[in-house]
Amino acid sequence: MTLQELRKKSMALPKNPGVYLMKNNKNEIIYVGKAKALKNRVSSYFGSQNNHSVKVRKMVENVHDFDYILTDSEFEALVLECSLIKQHSPKYNILLKDDKGYSYIKVTKGEWPKISAVLQKEDDDARYIGPYTGSFSVRNSVDEALKIFMLPRCNKSFPKEIGKSRPCLNYFIKQCMAPCNGKVKKEEYNQAVNEALRFLQGDSADVLADLKSKMNEAAENLDFETAAKLRDKIRSIEKTSEKQKVVSEDNRPRDVFAISQTNEKSCLCILRFDSGRLRDSRYFILPFFESLPSARREMVTQFYSGGAKVPSQILLDGEIEDKELLEQWLTTLSGKKAELFIPQKGKFAQTVQMCKNNAAEKLAQSMGRVGGVTAALDELSKLLGLDRPPEFIESYDISHTAGSDNVAGMVVFKNGLPYKKSYRRFSIKGFTGQDDYGSMAEVISRRLNEYQINEQSGEGFGRLPDLILLDGGKGQVNAVKPIIEAFGYDIPVFGMVKDSAHRTRAIATDGGEIAINSKRQAFTLVSNIQEEVHRYSVAYHRAKHKKSSLGSTLTEIDGVGEKKAKSLIKTFKTVTAVKNASVEELCKAEGINKVIAEKIYNHFHKNLTS
Repeated sequence: MTLQELRKKSMALPKNPGVYLMKNNKNEIIYVGKAKALKNRVSSYFGSQNNHSVKVRKMVENVHDFDYILTDSEFEALVLECSLIKQHSPKYNILLKDDKGYSYIKVTKGEWPKISAVLQKEDDDARYIGPYTGSFSVRNSVDEALKIFMLPRCNKSFPKEIGKSRPCLNYFIKQCMAPCNGKVKKEEYNQAVNEALRFLQGDSADVLADLKSKMNEAAENLDFETAAKLRDKIRSIEKTSEKQKVVSEDNRPRDVFAISQTNEKSCLCILRFDSGRLRDSRYFILPFFESLPSARREMVTQFYSGGAKVPSQILLDGEIEDKELLEQWLTTLSGKKAELFIPQKGKFAQTVQMCKNNAAEKLAQSMGRVGGVTAALDELSKLLGLDRPPEFIESYDISHTAGSDNVAGMVVFKNGLPYKKSYRRFSIKGFTGQDDYGSMAEVISRRLNEYQINEQSGEGFGRLPDLILLDGGKGQVNAVKPIIEAFGYDIPVFGMVKDSAHRTRAIATDGGEIAINSKRQAFTLVSNIQEEVHRYSVAYHRAKHKKSSLGSTLTEIDGVGEKKAKSLIKTFKTVTAVKNASVEELCKAEGINKVIAEKIYNHFHKNLTS
């Protein structure tokens, strides 16, 4: 069907709740969605494409036909939508796929069993405990258990390799009893294995009680060496229990969802807590989302319809579409009341930020970037109300000495890092004297003119920034915004305001200021940008002022103008060298004839003898 035919078909739909299924020319389902009013929702796809995101436009291009299923309520539509997405895995729905399957604790057979964490069962005689849905939790728990109970993590086979090699480093740092050295009794080893398995299966309290009882018994029997070993195990278990991140004083299970984005990709991080402690983490690399509230709804429904256990509370890093409807669905799914909560302050807000930082780190790793910078850009975009994190940031600063030698520096930060190949310098030409607002307006006007000339190149001046930061307050912003609007561009512009100690204090808008001090990562990024643009513009001004000062000394000589002065400085580098040059040497400078050379020579020698 053509777009017009699809539009006509959609306009004939009823305004009832239901589910719609978009299909390609092979009759494959490529997208499943739910709607409160089918006619309104489906027809919106086939109207003006200018209002759609890139992803939606791409999907619509591949739609050949659509089908629909009426439901009695929007809630029933949500349930059916989840079921159909799980059944068909449509290309254009958000599909949460990672490399995690079920995990198991493996215990080998034999007189000297070994414990390890594995991702799948093998066809062997080993014992497998599980499955567990969180490989993160299994790996960390097994690692801690092996350390506490000093069990081997190497590939040596016992008893085959007992007494045939020296112990490894783990023995000397007291993290392995080293059965390989032949000094460990089989009974002692198996007791440690059994205690480790009890610990892994959640009996840590009972294990602690047993160990404390044995420690006291050993101490009473004056077996202080055994008592000391047991004491160390007890301390290790207690330390392990305490070092995990505690997010709540109560024992309610909680999941945390947070998204970090760049211009290209997104990363969803899900942290899962139980009894107030972190039990698992999941990461999903996904496309860029135009609408985060809509994306959060899809991700929550995908994650829990895939079989994940629904906790009593789900913490989110922002608004979510269909919040009440989703809470009803989650409650029905789990059989217990489930809450979607967006914390604004306190310990839960800190936990959400921790989750967001982890998402930024994973996203940065996937793109070969620095995680802290990615998080800072994400934080800055939210602070300034941008649609997405800025990939290219241009920053400008004006520098002069009492209105003389006016210059501007432009620095560029790409993905949060200095991009020095795109740095540019401007010498103010439109006027003389001190006018920072006029200087900034001139520089931005010249920069945008350069864009129109170099637009086809897509590099340097041939690319518009995603954000402009000016060194200054709202006056600079108000001077520049009309210039950008007159060119017909929509580029966000903000100022960077300093305090009395010349440190970044706030971000200026055209009508006020945005406090930034509390936003640690964004604050650091903006401070770095402000320091860099100031350094760059001042360095250019000093260089120009030095040349200007040197040149002004020479222009005092009759017959030597600015052009000849520059030629002399270019040839001799310093005024002192010009003073010491002979008439013949002075004639070697471009534009200097014998008459002018004699005037220069006589000027300096007259001054020296007077």
